[in-house]
Amino acid sequence: MAEKYDDLARSILENVGGAENVASVAHCITRVRFKLKDESRANTAKIEALKGVIQVIQANGQYQVVVGNIVEDVYDAVLEAGNFSGGASADDEPQGDKTVASVIIDLISGIFQPILGPLAAAGIMKGLLALITYFVPAFANDGLYTLLYTVADGFFYFLPVALAFSAARKFRMNEFTGVAIGVALLYPTMVALTSGEALGSIDLGMAGTFSWYATALGVPIIMPVSGYVSSVIPVLLMVWFGSIIERWLKSWMPAALKMFLVPLATMTVSIVLGYLVIGPVATLITNLLSVAFSFIFQLPVVGSVLGSALVGGLWMCLVIFGFHWSLILIPISIMNLNTLGHDSVLAATVGHGFALGAVIFAMYLRNKDERFRGIALPAMISAFFFGVTEPGIYGIALPNKRAFVVACLSSAVGGAIVGMTGALMYISGGLGVFNLLNFIDGTPGGAGISHMIFAIIASLVSAVLAFVIEFITYRPNDDEEGAR
Repeated sequence: MAEKYDDLARSILENVGGAENVASVAHCITRVRFKLKDESRANTAKIEALKGVIQVIQANGQYQVVVGNIVEDVYDAVLEAGNFSGGASADDEPQGDKTVASVIIDLISGIFQPILGPLAAAGIMKGLLALITYFVPAFANDGLYTLLYTVADGFFYFLPVALAFSAARKFRMNEFTGVAIGVALLYPTMVALTSGEALGSIDLGMAGTFSWYATALGVPIIMPVSGYVSSVIPVLLMVWFGSIIERWLKSWMPAALKMFLVPLATMTVSIVLGYLVIGPVATLITNLLSVAFSFIFQLPVVGSVLGSALVGGLWMCLVIFGFHWSLILIPISIMNLNTLGHDSVLAATVGHGFALGAVIFAMYLRNKDERFRGIALPAMISAFFFGVTEPGIYGIALPNKRAFVVACLSSAVGGAIVGMTGALMYISGGLGVFNLLNFIDGTPGGAGISHMIFAIIASLVSAVLAFVIEFITYRPNDDEEGAR
């Protein structure tokens, strides 16, 4: 499939200043994300005029070419056209000053983007199994359920290993040394350590209780009760620390010794200090972030409703600049799921794809221009059913402005309903209609499908409100030019 996009890939590369101007390239769900050495050499107008390109966004220190659902094929074609290996053309960093915020966002998004597909797939399977066993409890005792649950839960269980590989690549560290650090966090002996009796503990109030189950030369080995299974922040900090150690060792160690002594020293120092120092500090950070978000969403009377409405209403604004994966979903939502067993932040965004899809469908029905309808229908399907909103935002709603506002406000209403009903996500999985499966509580005696029902109500209200307002207020002749 990638071959059919060879011409598009070559045109994009030519207009970003050539392969020699590309420091690195990656992709997310809808965008090919370049880090250019000199963004002034890129011809944005020509790229946006290419057939297949929806929009170009310059944010987070990245030059993002939005191509929608064909992103993987275009990305593969770009790698082939630029003769890039693993998504990078050179080790040079783009020139120019960067803010602390842009560096953090670039790091987080760069680490998590490669694993979004498997992460969503595992979440969808988890939701489907929860739905099936809710209606057919006996299926949980069948061997097929066990096999399918390995598909659903295996990736989440070994998430630190996947993150370690991706983070090592991002930090320009040997990927398999990074994997060794991630694997050490899930070593069965260490995971089983917390099943024994705690030797001691410290209660830090809102920051949590820290317990240790063994000591290393008298130093407590402090670990979360569940160990570091499915954790996020600890492995990222450990790999980052390991990358610093590795670079330092390579800077002076004789070449004859580098092959085995560099990984030996890097792994030993990173893993030992990881368990003794970095892990507890990361756990403290994780707990404090969870407390902060819980505090905001649990304020008396208005906290949950107002917080959910703001998140729901602003979500598509974050999408415009590519902040949505960096600031909320990752790592805060996953962190909440791991520490609390549920998440209220992303739950508030459940209506945004339905609201946008409904807005575009109303415009589709009112506008008889065949070119417009040819763009609108696939964008509506993509947003409403699959939660991929970029084609609809950039191609239809944002140029219209008013339609974008209607979608955001309707999504905010859906978020408020989520906050009002207390609906929570229990899984990080699919988007669009598959996102509804994330609200199923599969724990015995838990909420069951009640939160999914609340999420469906919120989504329907968002969709109906958006459709009615847009259908009444949309004037095709006035807004036709904006969708071009």
